[in-house]
Amino acid sequence: MKKPEVAAAALVLVGALNWGLVGIAKFDLVAWVLGGMDFGETSVVSRIVYSLVGAAAVYGIVSIMRSRRHTAVRTATAGAR
Repeated sequence: MKKPEVAAAALVLVGALNWGLVGIAKFDLVAWVLGGMDFGETSVVSRIVYSLVGAAAVYGIVSIMRSRRHTAVRTATAGAR
């Protein structure tokens, strides 16, 4: 894996863990780590983290789509031989 892919995967896992904790325990881990704000409150830093998590998810989706397209092209050319 390339460094951007590792970083994106780590951010997506942080986001998934955070949403799991929000759903199960109404506990926002990101907000707590970044200043112990009340549930639902955001700071500039937490909003940056949430934005990075969202961008990492978009990066992951684009990577998956490219990978699937690349695989489909390889399969089609292999079948044409």
